[in-house]
Amino acid sequence: MSAPTAAPGPTPSDARTADDVVDHFYYPPDPFKAARGEGVYLYGEDGSRYLDASSGTFNLTLGYSHPEVVETIRAQAAELIHVTSKFQSTSVNALVGALAEVAPEGLTRVHLKSSSGSDANEAAIKIAQHHTGNPDVISLFRGHLGQTMAMINASGAAFRRAPFPAQIPGVVHVPDPYCVRCFYRQQRETCGLLCVERINDFIDYASSGRVAAVILEPISGNGGNVVPPDGYLQALRALCDERGILLVFDEIQTGFGRTGHMFASDTFGVAPHMLTFGKGLGGSGMPIAGLLTEERLTGLAGHHINSTFGANVLASSVAVKTLEIIRRPGFLENVRTVGAHVMDRLGELASRHPFIGDIRGRGLMIGMEINDADGNPDAPFTNHLAAHGMDHGLLLRTSLYGFGNVLKVRPPLIMTMEEADEMCDRLDRLFADAL
Repeated sequence: MSAPTAAPGPTPSDARTADDVVDHFYYPPDPFKAARGEGVYLYGEDGSRYLDASSGTFNLTLGYSHPEVVETIRAQAAELIHVTSKFQSTSVNALVGALAEVAPEGLTRVHLKSSSGSDANEAAIKIAQHHTGNPDVISLFRGHLGQTMAMINASGAAFRRAPFPAQIPGVVHVPDPYCVRCFYRQQRETCGLLCVERINDFIDYASSGRVAAVILEPISGNGGNVVPPDGYLQALRALCDERGILLVFDEIQTGFGRTGHMFASDTFGVAPHMLTFGKGLGGSGMPIAGLLTEERLTGLAGHHINSTFGANVLASSVAVKTLEIIRRPGFLENVRTVGAHVMDRLGELASRHPFIGDIRGRGLMIGMEINDADGNPDAPFTNHLAAHGMDHGLLLRTSLYGFGNVLKVRPPLIMTMEEADEMCDRLDRLFADAL
């Protein structure tokens, strides 16, 4: 009896075309097709090369395919990729220890069983509600806290909630510390940090009076790279302590060196009661997220805040390597030095391109306001600049999913001074050609 023959594979005439495949995406992807990445550069299938000024949506702390990350993945994958987070593993234990060493003062407990930044932020809110017994959450205008139903409700932009009829109650949005366009029409020199003081009024008159947490990004990510004025976060921590509210820093974008320090908490000298993290901890794009808490905030049962792929062994091994690299002598100093140089170069560009307004940031978390001739926010032109960045070999992103007027400049943290100058030169050419 003859052995069965394998079914013939697809012939070229049977193969789907690229256009056929694109038809099956839920929404159409960008026509660019990525092939490989190295350092700060992404290469297309056609051999084109782009300097990624947005770090792959702000995930690539160490750039594309960092060789030590690649080797770590190979070695760990040969041993263990995933195991139920009920069990310990060498990689997860090492990461918990490393995070405890670098955590802001007072944050001694590590929770890794989150699958995304949205998930980590929800876990922090659940912990706050559990420990305070209070239901309400305060967040900032323009804040971006995630994509889940609860987190779009907590985020501070109406367009993110508009398509959905079901809203989650108990969220109070308050003005962010956006000094360039101050909600209260104040000047920083004389305002007395009214944006903090008036939160008391929101608590007394717009909430139930029972607030569990204030949650915010120390520097807004998607909301326009708003950097708080000196004293803002300290005053906010004092208000929370006075009223028995837990302060949560969402450091999913600001954490792990982005601001030139391990956390933005270190940059501003303020420790929260909880801190959420994600994105950059994955080094070259490995998905991982979690939170740091004070000792007193333990006790919420794991089944309330654990996710299937949380505490992934492979991702944890990469995170350990990422932290090791960030902590090496000179790494964070380079972020601060290169970031300051980029800010200076962008200031020079602003003197030649009048549509550039405020330039703000810390480290390599930088934003440029793009305005019209009257100084008003110009979102369409901002989107135009980002879209044409690829014509000049740049990958750029804008604020508020294209509804904002801030062009974000957040390259991988391994960027050299020479690469920084190349990026700024390309921006100069983009701006010159854009009008």
